[in-house]
Amino acid sequence: MSTDTKTKTDIATLEIRDLHARVEGKEILKGIDLRVRQGEVHALMGPNGSGKSTLANVLMGRPGYEVTKGEVLFKGKSILSLKADERARAGLFLAFQYPTEIPGVSSVNFLRSAYNAIKNPTGDDTKNVSALAFRKYLKEKMNLLGVEDEMVRRYVNQGFSGGEKKRNEILQMAVLEPEIAILDETDSGLDIDALKAVAGGVAQLIGPDLGVLIITHYQRILNYITPNFVHVLIQGRIVKEGGPELAQELEKVGYEGIRAEVGLAAEEEEDAKS
Repeated sequence: MSTDTKTKTDIATLEIRDLHARVEGKEILKGIDLRVRQGEVHALMGPNGSGKSTLANVLMGRPGYEVTKGEVLFKGKSILSLKADERARAGLFLAFQYPTEIPGVSSVNFLRSAYNAIKNPTGDDTKNVSALAFRKYLKEKMNLLGVEDEMVRRYVNQGFSGGEKKRNEILQMAVLEPEIAILDETDSGLDIDALKAVAGGVAQLIGPDLGVLIITHYQRILNYITPNFVHVLIQGRIVKEGGPELAQELEKVGYEGIRAEVGLAAEEEEDAKS
């Protein structure tokens, strides 16, 4: 079913309204308004320290981030009181900027456990997908993304290159089939070949059933994934919005150019979590 034929109530929507948040007593987000719907690709761009990763962590319920004002709605319901796993079961996904290594756990076993946790929230073992059925399902996703068997046999992210870790994140996204995915600086630290591979994987998954929020510092990933909407985040606020041409403009004038255009004084961004 495409977004053209879905009704407004059918389309999963992540809506952020006047969101303010702080970390360790410091206000980082200062009134964010943003709406991402299934079938749309949004790019949130900003300099280091502008609040990009803080927003991603708040959306997924990471501890240590305090929402002081505003709300976050998913499918019309507030998710701020939900734990991270409950948000994932609802249909949200976060690809981390720095994926964690899990020694002793193979990627295939990790993915099967995650899949069962999302698809079988009651925890009834009789409803879990079998190892054989899951392996067949996983192989379909691996073929779609061009992932080799050797990668999923290894322990989760252990000894992986930066590109392999990010491709593993995209494989997780493919397996879990979220309705809205948040990619937190997925392009960070990647060389051009790894970037092409990761961006190509994301592009394979984009479609009417998946909305994507790409959080990035640089325009380069948008050379391979064309967003419908671009939002510029500076000093904890979205200061400019537009279509894909805005990313090209930003590449030319830089964040200082945008600051000058919207009348923001240059200041040192202090949010280390960006």
